[in-house]
Amino acid sequence: MDSDGGGWTVFQRRMDGSVNFYRPWDQYKMGFGKAAGEYWLGLDNLFRLTNSRRNELRVDMEDFSGNKAFARYSSFSIDPESHGYRLHVSGFTDGGAGDALSYHNGQKFTTFDKDQDSHSGNCASLQLGAFWYVGCSNTNPNGVYRWGYDDAVYRVGVEWLHWKGSNYSLKAISMKIRPVQ
Repeated sequence: MDSDGGGWTVFQRRMDGSVNFYRPWDQYKMGFGKAAGEYWLGLDNLFRLTNSRRNELRVDMEDFSGNKAFARYSSFSIDPESHGYRLHVSGFTDGGAGDALSYHNGQKFTTFDKDQDSHSGNCASLQLGAFWYVGCSNTNPNGVYRWGYDDAVYRVGVEWLHWKGSNYSLKAISMKIRPVQ
């Protein structure tokens, strides 16, 4: 991808709701969807990409009014499956979106069938997604694709709390990494 100087590898993309992201552990491990559309690269692949070199992360997002924002992190990696694909993220730079991801730093990945969050319930089941949940989230990029603000069901959309608040589901979000220059 050519954002911000190029060289990015997109590992997560939501843009139209065409792919269901409420999936079990094995599908998040291996990946799903199509790279040209909505997809998840896979936790195994993401671990391989972040294991041998230092990477930065950029999260681009768009709301249903055409407004765009991003968040950038100078360091991003995940641990292997044996450590729960634990997230390591730091070095936030604000591109208008605010910092919703640092809250998730140090967390293991959770799906509805593999609860590794620190909440008494299963955050993936409660928020109808899968992510590095804590108790539960400040961002839910793998949540249910909804169209803008909708509070009918609490906090289940494609959200970035520090930009649009609770219950506003984004039109588009993508997470991408590249080696630190």
